[in-house]
Amino acid sequence: MRNIVYGIIGCGLIGNKRALNLPKHSILKGCFDINQQKSIEFANRLNIKNFTKLIDILEDKSIDALIISTLHNSLADLSMKALKSGKHVFVEKPGAKNYMELEPIIEFVKSSNLKISIGFNHRYHRAILKAKDLILNNELGELMYIRGRYGHGGRIGYEKEWRSNYEFSGGGELIDQGPHLIDLSRLFLGDFSKINGVAQTFFWDMEVDDNAFLTLQNKKNQIAFLHVSCSEWKNMFSFEIFGKKGKLDISGLGGSYGIEKITFYKMLPEMGPPETYSWEFPMADNSWQIELDLFNQSILCNSSNNDSLIDAYEVLKIVNNIYKESNYDYCS
Repeated sequence: MRNIVYGIIGCGLIGNKRALNLPKHSILKGCFDINQQKSIEFANRLNIKNFTKLIDILEDKSIDALIISTLHNSLADLSMKALKSGKHVFVEKPGAKNYMELEPIIEFVKSSNLKISIGFNHRYHRAILKAKDLILNNELGELMYIRGRYGHGGRIGYEKEWRSNYEFSGGGELIDQGPHLIDLSRLFLGDFSKINGVAQTFFWDMEVDDNAFLTLQNKKNQIAFLHVSCSEWKNMFSFEIFGKKGKLDISGLGGSYGIEKITFYKMLPEMGPPETYSWEFPMADNSWQIELDLFNQSILCNSSNNDSLIDAYEVLKIVNNIYKESNYDYCS
């Protein structure tokens, strides 16, 4: 089995995470960042080539796939350039600054054999995978609704960072952590036909939102009730799935978000206090590795792996809808 040769565009925190989680049967050849000092340090640390020009990493014929981990406003443009250069693409969420930027990419890959995947790594956390197994085994019965909360408390100077500038980010907290909650809700409940919510700036002195509240409803009248926040003073992740036979309570993501855990509350025929089963995952998060393994496998086996592109498109349409309802002028 041949090795897939990778390059990385964007040498920040996420680029580093991706580099450290490359799968077997892969080689990291080089990197590029517009901040050349950062790129040089990245290359020296990993003993790979530093590309001084974007065009050079795009046109390097020995590179099969590019990982793109830049700011939101350049994700779609770089993805299209990489695809047109004949490269497979793994691009970080949300995949673009808005859903319209993904439309030409969707059209391009329809007539291409190239693979593109959006980095929704939360799908591959151990607790989420356990939830999928329990639901597939009908442990919860018919699903009714989801309640999700995701937040952090920012840091000194947060209002001056790139995430707080819509020219770079396309929005605030809703387009930052929001896509993960929306994507997970779509994973379990499918497409949503009714979108309601509000994005608002409560605390941070910035032009983008620091909180968003969403109610998403599908054609079966199943609902996802979601809240994302960067004024959540204790980092938290909570994702609860309610079925007619029980409830799953997923909490924590490791690190500052606490130990990753899933608890299954199984309703008894006589109701009353449920039977309770819990699984904890104190080990290091391996979702980044699983996600890249699947992408790498799709290249090696020439299998379909472009579904996450449509998922990202649908997620960003929901984000755009909420921004429009909330009267933010960067909604389109």
